[in-house]
Amino acid sequence: MKLILAVLVLGLVVEAQAQWYRFPGEAIRGGNDMFRAYRDMRKANWKESDKYFHARGNYDAARQGPGGRWAAKVISDGREALQRNSDSAADQEANRWGRNGGGPNRYRPRGLPTNY
Repeated sequence: MKLILAVLVLGLVVEAQAQWYRFPGEAIRGGNDMFRAYRDMRKANWKESDKYFHARGNYDAARQGPGGRWAAKVISDGREALQRNSDSAADQEANRWGRNGGGPNRYRPRGLPTNY
C-alpha cells in the first residue's frame, strides 16, 4: 500500500511533459550535483563564494531534467528553511538563478581557483 501511495505521489509531482520513469534517476543525479557543489564550497573555503556554489549546484542539478530541478528546489528550500540567516534571501535568489538556467559565473568571486 505504501509503495502504491509513493508511486502516485511521485506521479503527481512530475511535470506533465516529463517522462515519469526518468524522474527518479534525474532526482538522484541532481542531488549528487547539489552535494558536489556543497563539498566543493567547503573544500574551496573561499571568501564570498557562497552564492556561486549555490547557483552552480542548482544549475548543474536542473540540467539533469525535471527530477534534478525538483531535487535542487527541495534541497535548496529545505536548507534555507533550516538556516534562516541574514543572507537567506540572497542565497535563494542565487538558487533560483541557477535552477532557471542562469550561469553560475554571475556569482563567481574574483580569484576563485579555476578547478571550481
